[in-house]
Amino acid sequence: MAYVIPRAAKSDVALADPEQTTINSSVDERRPPPTHFLCIPLVTSLSRPQLVSALASFGSDVTSPQSFGVPAEAIRPVGTLHLTLGVMSFPKNEGLDKATELLKTLAPRQILGTIVAAQQTTTATTVSDSKRLTLDAIDPSKATALYSPPVDPDGTLQKFCESIKQTFQQAGVMAEEDRPLLLHATVLNTIYVKGEKRGGRGRHGKRRERITVDARDILDRYDDFVWMQDAPVEKIAICRMGAKKQDDGDEAYEVEAEIGMDNGQ
Repeated sequence: MAYVIPRAAKSDVALADPEQTTINSSVDERRPPPTHFLCIPLVTSLSRPQLVSALASFGSDVTSPQSFGVPAEAIRPVGTLHLTLGVMSFPKNEGLDKATELLKTLAPRQILGTIVAAQQTTTATTVSDSKRLTLDAIDPSKATALYSPPVDPDGTLQKFCESIKQTFQQAGVMAEEDRPLLLHATVLNTIYVKGEKRGGRGRHGKRRERITVDARDILDRYDDFVWMQDAPVEKIAICRMGAKKQDDGDEAYEVEAEIGMDNGQ
C-alpha cells in the first residue's frame, strides 16, 4: 500500500490536527487534553528525499515577501508529517503501557488483506497501489492550516485506518468521537508562528487572533505539484504530543512505540 501527494485542491473538509484537536467543535472539551496520538508516519527512507525537496520548494515560495509572505514558522518540518488515526490522553503516562501492548498485537497486513478481500467480493473495484493526497484548507480565504487529505477512491486506506482506530477505541485507550476519521497531513499551520499560540492572550489581557492566510492563490499555484509518490506505508506508531528539535535541525515527534506492516506475520 503506497501513497502519492500530487496536487492541490479546494474543499471545506474539517481538520483535526493532533496538537489542535479543539478546532472541530464536535470535540468534547471536558475530556482531558490529549498527550499522545496514533498515526501512520509519512517519512520513510524512500519518501524523505521527495518531501525534503518538495517542502523546501514550497516553503521558499510561499514565505517569500515577493510571493505570499507566509511566516516561515508556519511551514511544518518534514519529520512531523504523518496521518493521524486518533488522539489519546495518558496523564502521567497512565494507560500508555496498555496502548503500546495493544499496538504490538496488531497484524497490519492481515487487516489490509481482509479489507481487500471484502472489496473484491462485494464490488468490482480494483485495489490501487497508489494512495493520492491533495493539498487542502478549511476556508482557503482565511486559512490557518493547509493539509493533505488522502484521495482514496477505493476506500482501502480509510477502512484500514478506521479498523485500527476502532481496535484502540474498543480497548478503552482511545475515546469515542462523534465525527468521522478525517485523514490528513498538515504542511502549514499558523498555530506554530511564535507569539500566536491559540488561546493565548496579548497585552491588556486581549486574546491574540490566529494568523490567517488567503490561500486561494497558493492552492491554485500548487494544483499540479507533486509532493511525494510511490512511497509504501511502512509503520504505525504511537507518538507523544509536541515535536522536538533534532540534531540535524529537523523536528519530529517522540515515538513511544511502533510496528511495521509485517508485524504479527
